[in-house]
Amino acid sequence: MSKRVLTTESGAPVADNQNSATAGVGGPILLQDQHLLEKLARFNRERIPERVVHARGSGAYGYFEVTDDVTGFTRADFLSQVGKRTETFIRFSTVADSLGGADAVRDPRGFALKFYTEEGNYDLVGNNTPVFFIKDPIKFPDFIHSQKRDPFTGKQEPDNVWDFWAHAPEATHQVTWLMGDRGIPASYRHMNGYGSHTYQWTNAQGEAFFVKYHFKTNQGIRSLSSDQAAELVGKDANSHQTDLLQAIERGVNPSWTLYVQVMPAAEAADYRFNPFDLTKVWPHSDYPLQRVGRLVLDRNPDNVFQEVEQAAFSPNNFVPGIGPSPDKMLQGRLFAYADAHRYRLGVNHTQLAVNAPKATEADNYGRDGLMATRNGRRSDKNYEPNSYAGPSQTDAALSAPLAIAGWTGTHAAPSHVKDDDFFQAGELYRLMSDDEKSRLIANIAGGLSQVSRDDVIEKNLAHFHAADAEYGKRVEEAVRALRED
Repeated sequence: MSKRVLTTESGAPVADNQNSATAGVGGPILLQDQHLLEKLARFNRERIPERVVHARGSGAYGYFEVTDDVTGFTRADFLSQVGKRTETFIRFSTVADSLGGADAVRDPRGFALKFYTEEGNYDLVGNNTPVFFIKDPIKFPDFIHSQKRDPFTGKQEPDNVWDFWAHAPEATHQVTWLMGDRGIPASYRHMNGYGSHTYQWTNAQGEAFFVKYHFKTNQGIRSLSSDQAAELVGKDANSHQTDLLQAIERGVNPSWTLYVQVMPAAEAADYRFNPFDLTKVWPHSDYPLQRVGRLVLDRNPDNVFQEVEQAAFSPNNFVPGIGPSPDKMLQGRLFAYADAHRYRLGVNHTQLAVNAPKATEADNYGRDGLMATRNGRRSDKNYEPNSYAGPSQTDAALSAPLAIAGWTGTHAAPSHVKDDDFFQAGELYRLMSDDEKSRLIANIAGGLSQVSRDDVIEKNLAHFHAADAEYGKRVEEAVRALRED
């Protein structure tokens, strides 16, 4: 094998990569040393802005295989026949910490999946929990600020975390999830993934259905206690990355089975609670899980920065047969995700290999901008319509239209019979075993007892009391005991 030659960015060979050019032995460095200047300047620019949320992540390639017929609900081509496989890329992540944070921490996990379908890329952006802390996107920046580092102390503050939750009663359900046994997954392989939001499927006849996605891990659920997690972080802060990388390298390919809950669109308006509320789940007794297929991860990225950090997922990347719902959090994210990538990676981030469609070709009139690598064919025009055989629009809508009515303005979500912020948190608590309840109480009290303001503590305790009387009483007693120590 021929020896590889080190070159500059322009391809010229480098004669000396150990010594800078100087004016004589021991003299000052010369401005003409192009290799030195290029190397230092490039090094200064190696980092791009990290994600404000989901900064710490890991990724892998794989495939999705359809195992069950769902054509009665959607005309999406990649779901059109049993046995059909579609290449995928997934990015797992923690939410609150920075890029250098540890993996085994108590935090929701991102579960973002890109399907490279024959009709374009479909991005499904979810978490390892079926619910979230808030249900309106206008609260999202404030929520994240409360979970991130305090501008004065420079560290995450229990005061901020619990003060926000004190003023967001709808967070009680997700807080119960987060502080429970599944709050710290043992690895990315041993957790479920959820689309969390409500999405719309449309079949070939134009019938609309609302759906929720559930990816059930085939490795089994495994989680860590707070003590186990603290010990693991001390041994390997990159524990989840290590586990995923090594499992795939060994040929132990992680897999998940995808199920969906399907609600005919006509049933949404009269459902007993708002089906588009991200802080609530649909009971399986109302809408049972229906199996769709299997997700398998079988290849690690070659370069983490190029493929994992530059991976860009946006929930508005739909394909025919799949679309949005009136879920307000989803509606906000339809803008926010894509805008974040245009800031971090540039307007042409969709041309990067990990983000570009693979089974089809992007063909539109977007041109120029930083790092443009796809600007059309030589004779193409850059406007539409035109008389020169350029791409033109299709007549078919991607999904069914959403009905709207009423006056514009800032509105609370529509009211349903059982719309309250606490009953599902109480139901979740009552489903837990005695040991699970004890660990949940200890986790909540450990954080809430550190809060300096009594009124913030009282507001949070009121939420747990409203969810379940026993739940509230036990949290209150545990907090009092810790504060009296």
